[in-house]
Amino acid sequence: MKRWWTLLLLPMMLMAGFLSVDDAFKPSVSMEGRTFHVRIDIADHIHLTKEALKFAVEPADKAALGPYTLPPAGKDEFGDEVYSGRFAVDIPLVLKDPSLTRVTFVLTYQGCSDRGVCYPPVTKKYPFDLKAGTRPAVGALKPLRSGFTPPKSPVTLSEAAARPAASAKPALSEEESIASTLKTKSFGIVLLTFFGFGLLLALTPCVFPMIPILSSIIVAQGEGMTARRGFWLSLVYVLSMALTYTAAGVLAGLFGANLQAALQNPWVISAFALLFVALAFSMFGFYELQLPASWQTKLSRTSDEAGRKGGLAGVAVMGFLSALIVGPCVAPPLAGALIYIGQTGDALLGGAALFVMSLGMGAPLLLIGTGAGKFMPKPGGWMSVVSKVFGVVMLGVAVWMLARILPESVTLGLWALLFIVSAVYMGALEPLGTKRGWNALWKGMGLFLLAYGLMLLFGAFTGASNPLDPLKVLKSRPAASAVAENPRLRFARVGSLEELLRRIRSSQKPVMVDFRADWCVSCKELEESTFVDPAVVSALQGYELLQVDVTENSPEEKKMMKHFGIFGPPAILFFRDGRELAAKRISGYKSPEAFLRILAD
Repeated sequence: MKRWWTLLLLPMMLMAGFLSVDDAFKPSVSMEGRTFHVRIDIADHIHLTKEALKFAVEPADKAALGPYTLPPAGKDEFGDEVYSGRFAVDIPLVLKDPSLTRVTFVLTYQGCSDRGVCYPPVTKKYPFDLKAGTRPAVGALKPLRSGFTPPKSPVTLSEAAARPAASAKPALSEEESIASTLKTKSFGIVLLTFFGFGLLLALTPCVFPMIPILSSIIVAQGEGMTARRGFWLSLVYVLSMALTYTAAGVLAGLFGANLQAALQNPWVISAFALLFVALAFSMFGFYELQLPASWQTKLSRTSDEAGRKGGLAGVAVMGFLSALIVGPCVAPPLAGALIYIGQTGDALLGGAALFVMSLGMGAPLLLIGTGAGKFMPKPGGWMSVVSKVFGVVMLGVAVWMLARILPESVTLGLWALLFIVSAVYMGALEPLGTKRGWNALWKGMGLFLLAYGLMLLFGAFTGASNPLDPLKVLKSRPAASAVAENPRLRFARVGSLEELLRRIRSSQKPVMVDFRADWCVSCKELEESTFVDPAVVSALQGYELLQVDVTENSPEEKKMMKHFGIFGPPAILFFRDGRELAAKRISGYKSPEAFLRILAD
């Protein structure tokens, strides 16, 4: 284990060395007469986004900015206009109230590294005393979101006028707060905190599919299974999952490339689903999956058990694939760690946090694997039954994965086929005769599965989409007045960054933008739980609702996520007057109650 950890940290340490936002951009603002001189020195391999530049003056009711012209800009790889080296512009001040004595210049900017790391938008305020004459330029200052610490030594009014305004620390979004924890807490506290995050994430639907996968691996080992062997197999699975999850996260933080999202395409999903189908049929006894005999002989020399049915290597491969394909969920702890890595380039601490979080996610799997090894039935009839039950479970995992790329009606039909065939195999259609005991129990369960499978089949032909509610079409339709009182959320789909920015800026209402994907489990939770809640629907009536579907992970979709610093769906952003309300940004699933609390803040 120690060797694996060293191999993981080595490339992280080599990739470290990214500039902080304060080192990447060094702004200064001075005032001469009634003209603001704005300068931003830009570090090498960094560019400033023209579209993100914003200038304002306060108080807006007593002062305004006159007309100005931005200097010509270059183009980046996506065609966006950017500045490099140094940006400079002179902006005149127009006084609406001649008696005004103080004004504050507000500068907002944002940019990216040539390596693909984008910094969050930064806002700084510069107060000026109009009666005190010309002010010297202001040097590099901390962004508004980090607050401002006044100097300990006394300063004169003239010196204070050349500094940014001290302002209260604004509220941070959940992932920004987590990123701040990485910056401000000790190494030990960070690791404990992220291990706790991992334990909480273990209770989410993103981790649930890993339980039958690991259990099936242990069941497939057959004879000789013990609690100790179950623990070691589980540990290999969890470590492989954790290392893969960490490496993919560090790459996403450093380069903005979400490896998990890239693997959520129909070909990869179909291939992985077929793998589960193959494992299922192996458990049904149609054939046996194992390494060639010559390979097993070599492996057995180093481990007396590693060569059986694929051994530790096969378990490690399943852990690797599970981390990338089965659970591509973005939760606030993951987003917070990726934001921290992207801003600081500290892949060592960020990667350690992700690794410990992954271990927390895998802790329940260790308990389940150890228990499965301890209580594994002895060889005989029971072993055959258990293997077949887990074969059905593996087929269920395959259907669950195919649901990301297949129409809902087809998915419902596959669930129906699985339950009906399982019921027939359990003897649901055969006479019980004089047999009782376990046979009667199996027949009863088979009849239940048969009935449920038929309901799913009916739902597949009547337009149902939720396997838990296949008879929705038979329910009494609500009255027209009830529909009017509780309308569903209606999102407008947006397909390009230009269109999205235009609609955000031109909207006269607050804007909510939902980034989602068909393969995103948490996205479907939001759509089937939170977005249909009457209280949530009512609270969003005054919003313009926009939606960005990133299922295909196309260049344009990646461009939109990169622009807003999003590492994957689900992500929900709120805007007012064209500016994002950063404290309200949501990553991952939120219950209706939690969602309403964020709206109310």
